[in-house]
Amino acid sequence: MAQLFINNIAVIERASIDLEKGFTVLTGETGAGKSIIIDAIHAVLGERTSKELVRTGAKNASVSALFTSVSEEVMADLDELSIPREEDGSLLVQRQIRSEGKSVCKLNGLPATVSMLKKLGPKLVSIHGQHESYELLSPEVHMTYLDSFGELEQLLREYQEAYRSLRKIQTKLDTFRTDEGEKARKIDLLRYQIDEIEAAGVQPGEQEMLTRERDAIRNSEKISASIEMVKGLLSGDENSQGLLPELMQASAELEKHAPYLPELGDAAQKLQEAGYMLEDADGILRDISVDFDPERLEKMEERLDLLYKLTLKYGDTEEKILEFLEDCREQLHAIEFSDEEREALEAAFEQEKKRAISLAKELSSKRKNCSEEFCRRVKQELAFLNMPGIEFVVELERVPLYSMGCDRMQFLVSANRGEPAKPMSKIASGGELSRIMLAIKTVLSGKDGVETLIFDEVDTGISGEAANKVGMKLKQVAGNRQVLCITHLAQIAALADHHLHISKHVEQDRTFTQVEPLGFEGRKQELARIIGGEAVTQLQLEMAEEMLKKA
Repeated sequence: MAQLFINNIAVIERASIDLEKGFTVLTGETGAGKSIIIDAIHAVLGERTSKELVRTGAKNASVSALFTSVSEEVMADLDELSIPREEDGSLLVQRQIRSEGKSVCKLNGLPATVSMLKKLGPKLVSIHGQHESYELLSPEVHMTYLDSFGELEQLLREYQEAYRSLRKIQTKLDTFRTDEGEKARKIDLLRYQIDEIEAAGVQPGEQEMLTRERDAIRNSEKISASIEMVKGLLSGDENSQGLLPELMQASAELEKHAPYLPELGDAAQKLQEAGYMLEDADGILRDISVDFDPERLEKMEERLDLLYKLTLKYGDTEEKILEFLEDCREQLHAIEFSDEEREALEAAFEQEKKRAISLAKELSSKRKNCSEEFCRRVKQELAFLNMPGIEFVVELERVPLYSMGCDRMQFLVSANRGEPAKPMSKIASGGELSRIMLAIKTVLSGKDGVETLIFDEVDTGISGEAANKVGMKLKQVAGNRQVLCITHLAQIAALADHHLHISKHVEQDRTFTQVEPLGFEGRKQELARIIGGEAVTQLQLEMAEEMLKKA
């Protein structure tokens, strides 16, 4: 992540943060806004947000993150999502959060969805904080770590595909294996519904057509009266000559004087054309026959009533009724030919079951094989982090097939030599969990291809030499990727390649947070503050300078 731009997120009105490769620490007083920066990064990665993030008085907030040297895996995802690649291989991710709670997302300037951000997020940034450390207490998470270490994700996906297929066939078989009484009741109901719809002979658009015709018959008397009135106006009756004769007479009268005034000829022609059009209208009206047919009306009412009852049962349109009919036919066919189809499904089930079992056993075997190396590597890292006596074991238990294979597993630890290993929830403290998480992430380093790791107060519960070791390990992990760490420990901050200071101040009764990079003197002052508090002494400054030079 090369740059992070934050606008109107909580107490951060505006911050543009340039991020370098290597090990970067973020320090500042409690409440200065360090956690808000993590919240902003979570937002741009597609995590759930709240309108409470929007700074008071602002209509919306926004976060933009610019990533350079994006992996080919991310690029392939962009192609799949129809997001164009930038020529320099960069990726700009933007998210706007509105005060009413809605959000707008963009990838390389094009509209995107939150789910698209969530798809890309884990491949761009991996965030590890206290909440994730406590995920170590959940055995469900442990298997994902072991699979990542053993590079078993592709094998797991193949197994899960087979398992989903197996479950789908199982669901169909369960439908076929209903008891005979239920089957008979289902057949009777389906046949009744099919017969009722087929007997009705429903046609698409029938209701609309019948409704128009019925309304015409109901209004036939008024329609006939109107037609007769208009025909009288056009052709005349005993009381008037009618428009047609009068138009023809007017046209002839003007035509007589056309040789003297040519414009009269044009007017005469227009009147003659109008007469022809009125003659056509008169012809149409004379061809129309409107009869009131009580018997036809009664049949229409009965038909519409039948169609109305069918729509209440089977769908609100003729098309939906016919779709329901087809579905009933398919269900009836499936039941009547269930024995034959059940045999075919049972054969398919056995074949898919063998495939799933084979893949699950292969997965289990590879997990067992890589677990020993995984434990050895984790214990090696824990020894470096001042936990030399800890016992770290992977417990694998064979279980019936489920979505993750045929294994249940969890990490067991023993903090004291000679004590049996037990689940971490019963043994590990918060500080120990932080170091175990760092050890695991160090072992997994390079396996996931994520270029940016963020550790949010992963140093909680440690101090002294252990803190120094954690800092050294973070610096080591940063050797081939970007590592950001929020810390309250001077030992860790001193080992960083880059140092960002988070501070807040009040202007006109409003709180503002700012982020600034520190040089050597600024880092010395900040380390002294961390060591001794606000009242920095000369001795603390000398200690801070020594730590920086030693680092």
